[in-house]
Amino acid sequence: MKTKPRLLTVLLALVVSASVSQWAIAAEQAHAQIMNASGQQVGKVMLYRTGHGTLLHAKLHDMPEGAHAFHVHSIGKCEAPFKSAGGHYNPHGHKHGIHSADGMHAGDMPNIHVPTTGSLEIEILNTNLVLDTSLFDEDGAAIVIHAGPDDYQSDPAGAAGPRIACGVIHK
Repeated sequence: MKTKPRLLTVLLALVVSASVSQWAIAAEQAHAQIMNASGQQVGKVMLYRTGHGTLLHAKLHDMPEGAHAFHVHSIGKCEAPFKSAGGHYNPHGHKHGIHSADGMHAGDMPNIHVPTTGSLEIEILNTNLVLDTSLFDEDGAAIVIHAGPDDYQSDPAGAAGPRIACGVIHK
């Protein structure tokens, strides 16, 4: 009789362990299809969990030349002109900007610099971004590219101008 309860306990533990492992694997990476305001795909961003934060690997094309702010925004909705993506992803309530003495948003990242070809492949390690339940909450999150560069200090958004491309982050 004692064998059956132990066996059931072991089986239950295996099922729970397998479920947790599948969830953890699903959160190891994510992706976003980047669309412009005309609804055309202009790239893809892959997000990978690392022991030091999240590695973002962006492959963009048909983008305007120049410096552009590149952020994670707090809402996974990308309806042109992309204000639907909300403000920067900021789960800890910090001030905006890499140069801010009061920290920075988890969604703040360095500007990207698109060459005259309009194509760019770049990797950025965001040490403040975690692929966890707060990023994948009920309203999700998005990658947003702005028309101009982030000044790294103006709160709340870096004076980067209009939003020109957006992609919802999916597991």
